[in-house]
Amino acid sequence: MRTFTVTVASGDEVQAAPVRLFCTDHGGDGPPLLLLHGLAGHCGEWDALAARFAATHRVVAFDARGSGASTRRPGDVSRAAHVRDVLAVARALGLSGEHTVLVGQSMGGLTALLAAAAHPEACRALILIEAGPAGPNPELPVQIGDWLDSWPVPFPDAEAATAFFGGGPAGRAWAAGLAPGPGGLYPRVDRDVMVATVQENAHRDYWDAWDRVRCPVLVVRGESGAMQPEEADRMGARHPDTRVSVIPGAGHDAHLDDSAAVYREIAAFLAGTRAAGAV
Repeated sequence: MRTFTVTVASGDEVQAAPVRLFCTDHGGDGPPLLLLHGLAGHCGEWDALAARFAATHRVVAFDARGSGASTRRPGDVSRAAHVRDVLAVARALGLSGEHTVLVGQSMGGLTALLAAAAHPEACRALILIEAGPAGPNPELPVQIGDWLDSWPVPFPDAEAATAFFGGGPAGRAWAAGLAPGPGGLYPRVDRDVMVATVQENAHRDYWDAWDRVRCPVLVVRGESGAMQPEEADRMGARHPDTRVSVIPGAGHDAHLDDSAAVYREIAAFLAGTRAAGAV
């Protein structure tokens, strides 16, 4: 495994400084998997899933702008900027669009969806974990702000942070995303940046983008997650080449709650698309 940074210039519509993206290349041979984490997360939360796929795939993950070890206060946190980041990382690593699979959870899944819709050459399959095009959600910015305000910062230690985030693999992954500082552990995100990141979701949905997706799609829901069954059903109805899977007992962080089950669902989906000649 190696780490490196990719620099992304600002878009024409926003005069902002370039953004540095922290990337992890887990290596491996075979079709590339590009993994996109959710809001306020970090690329390390994919480690368990990446370890399972490294034997058969080239696995790459990166910290989204505003999160983890990437630029913490980017000038642009729009969905378009996040899509540019996906393309920039793919270009920097020479990932072949003919074989690349985009995998995203929550807000990372929405980024993957938008990338697949706007740039069909960038991937040949799409995997969305607790992510879809539904909206708008006017209360989301307040909800995210309140959630971040509830964090007892600084956390005294990793054990306390793990317990706060619900324990288990998900709690440990969230705790691993914190950074040491005076008196304990601190988030590697800023509240105002995260709230700004979800502003678009407060005002619109993305069904128009969903209708432009042409590649095979796997939608993974946690049985106790935030994604509503009706949203997944509607996605399947509008895009017939969509498979929906539910992970029993899992929540919104299904890829952390039961990485083995998520791996099995993804592996079966990829095997099916390969047999059909899509990947």
